[in-house]
Amino acid sequence: MSGYFKEVPPYYEHQTTTLDLLRKEDRVLDLSDPGTGKTRPALGAYIERLNKGGKRCLVLATKSILQSAWGDDIDKFFPGVRYDVAYAHVRKKVLEKSTADIIITNHDAVRWFKKNVKPSFWKDFDTVIMDESTAFKNHGSQRSKALYQIARTLEFRECMTGTPNPKSVLDMWHQAKLVDDGARLGTSYWKFRSAVCEPKQVGPKPEHVQWVDKEGAEYAVFDLLEDITIRHKFEDCTDIPENFVTEYRIDLPQKLRTQYNDMMNIAATMLADGKFLMATNAASVHQKLMQIASGAVYRENGEYSILDDQRSELVMDLIEERESCVVAFNWRHQRHGLEAAAKKRNISYAVIDGTVNDRLRREAVEKFQRGDIRVIFAHPQSAGHGLTLTKGTTTIWTSPTYNAEHYKQFNHRIYRSGQTKRTETIHIAARDTIDEQVFAKLGDKLTSMQLLLDLLEK
Repeated sequence: MSGYFKEVPPYYEHQTTTLDLLRKEDRVLDLSDPGTGKTRPALGAYIERLNKGGKRCLVLATKSILQSAWGDDIDKFFPGVRYDVAYAHVRKKVLEKSTADIIITNHDAVRWFKKNVKPSFWKDFDTVIMDESTAFKNHGSQRSKALYQIARTLEFRECMTGTPNPKSVLDMWHQAKLVDDGARLGTSYWKFRSAVCEPKQVGPKPEHVQWVDKEGAEYAVFDLLEDITIRHKFEDCTDIPENFVTEYRIDLPQKLRTQYNDMMNIAATMLADGKFLMATNAASVHQKLMQIASGAVYRENGEYSILDDQRSELVMDLIEERESCVVAFNWRHQRHGLEAAAKKRNISYAVIDGTVNDRLRREAVEKFQRGDIRVIFAHPQSAGHGLTLTKGTTTIWTSPTYNAEHYKQFNHRIYRSGQTKRTETIHIAARDTIDEQVFAKLGDKLTSMQLLLDLLEK
C-alpha cells in the first residue's frame, strides 16, 4: 500500500510543472487526467502563499472525496496545515467555529452559502479551488451562479477536471469564466455559442435546434486559454510508475462504527478466553469485520442490511472521471449496490461472478473491449484468471481482499500484454479498520488468524 510515508515524498516532475504555473498565474485551469495528482500542486501553491501571509482557502469537490482525496492529501503531504471538512449536516457548525486555513466542502454548498453566509464572510479568503469543475459547466444553474458570486471576490482561482468538455466545447465557457471573469472567452454565453457552434435542425419545429461544435472550435478555444491552462495526459507522465496506486479512505458513520467496535470486542474476548485459537473462529470474525467495514451487516440466513452506501457512490464518482474501469466487489450487497448506483447514473455495465455463465462472461468481455460498456463489476475469484480487459485503464477495489493471489491476478486483467496506456489501481478503505491493514499487507502471505492477531495487538 502506497499511503504511509515517514517523510513527505518529492513532487513528481509533472507536478512541479503545474506548481510553477500556479506560482506564475493567479487563475489556472488544470485539465490533467485523473490519476496524475492534481490535488497536491493545487494545495502546494496555496500553502506557499499562506506561509507568506495569505488568507484562507475554499475547496469545492464531490462529496465522496472531501476527506479521502483532499483531507488525506493535506495530512500526507502538508502535515500540520489546518483544515476542516464541512459536510452538509455539520456545515453551519463548522463555518461558525472553524479557524482552519482550508475549508473543504461539496459542490452544492455554494447554494447554501448564498442563503446563509453574508458576503463579508469571504473577506478572510483569497483562494478557491474548484475540483471536478464540470459540476459548474451549466452557466444558467443556480449552483453555477452562486459559485461565481463567491469566486469573483477572490484573487486566486483554480478549476480542475480531467474531462473539461465532455459533450461540447460550450461546456468550457462557464468554467473559464469562473477563473478569469470572461477575459478570454468573453462575458456573453450567447455570443460565445454563436462563435464556436452552429445550429442543426433536429425536429420539425423551428425551436427543435441542436447547437453543434464547428470544426476546429475546440482547438480555437483552448488556444485562447493556453496561457492559464495545463494538461498532463496520464500515459505521458513518464515519472509515474507503470501501475499507479491511489488510495481513498471513507469514514464509517457512527452506527456502523459502533457495530465494528462491538465485533472487535468480541474478538478480543475470544482471544482472552482461549477460544480464538481455532482458525475457523478467526476467519468468521475477520469476515464479519470486513463486512461491517464495507457498510453492511449480514444475518445467519444470509440476508443483509445496508448501513452505509457511500462506497458505491464513491466508485461511481471515480468511474465518471475515467474512461473504462474494472471494479472488484467481494459481497452480494456490494454487487447490488454498484448495479443500483450505475443504473441511477446511466453508466453502462456488465457483471461477472459465480452466477454468470460462460456465454454471458464472453459477451461482457467482448462488449467491454469494443467500448460498448463502460465498466465491468466482477468478483475477484470469478474474474481473476484468463480474462483480457485491456480496454480498461483503471482497476477499483471497492474493498480489499486478503487473498494476495486474487489481488494480483485481478489487477492484471488490464495491466497485461496488449495494454497501450498506463494503468491505475484504486484502493477504497474504511479509515481505522481492518481494511487498511489488509491493503497494507497484501504483499505478504496472509491468513485470517494472523490478520486478526496483528489487529488486536495493534
